[in-house]
Amino acid sequence: MRNIVLIGMPGAGKSTVGVVLAKKMGYRFIDSDLVIQDTYGKLLHELIEEHGVEGFWKIENDINAGMDVEKAVIATGGSAIYGEEAMEHLREIGMVVYLKLSYEEIEERLGDLSARGVTLKPGQDLKALYQERTPLYEKYAHITIECDNKMLREIVKEIAQYEK
Repeated sequence: MRNIVLIGMPGAGKSTVGVVLAKKMGYRFIDSDLVIQDTYGKLLHELIEEHGVEGFWKIENDINAGMDVEKAVIATGGSAIYGEEAMEHLREIGMVVYLKLSYEEIEERLGDLSARGVTLKPGQDLKALYQERTPLYEKYAHITIECDNKMLREIVKEIAQYEK
């Protein structure tokens, strides 16, 4: 595979795992949320406020669908799975890895959802978001890594073994 694409809930550790994995593999690291912020010159929550949740998903889809890289670890935003075009593209250019955490672990890790740029529909809470997204992460993932009660190095080692 040319790239490793990390998907999962906000707080699952995609960026943290991604940086360490990229160093271990000798790959570049790309955080698609940072690419979006850089491209638009605004923070994620500002883009969500300005364009609405679905407008933000379109921006995210366009950025991810346009990724043209090799030998990179790509950490996607938690809502990347709403962009079907982008997810099909990412599956074509790399191995998609779902960093799976239990709801309880996600809830414990996350602070203020809006400050993190988490896209919640009106009236939606974290539990409903988790239940909505989990089947989509499972649908697009080539492999799923269970991350509960694992050290960062264990997760990185587990992903790296698939690239040998």
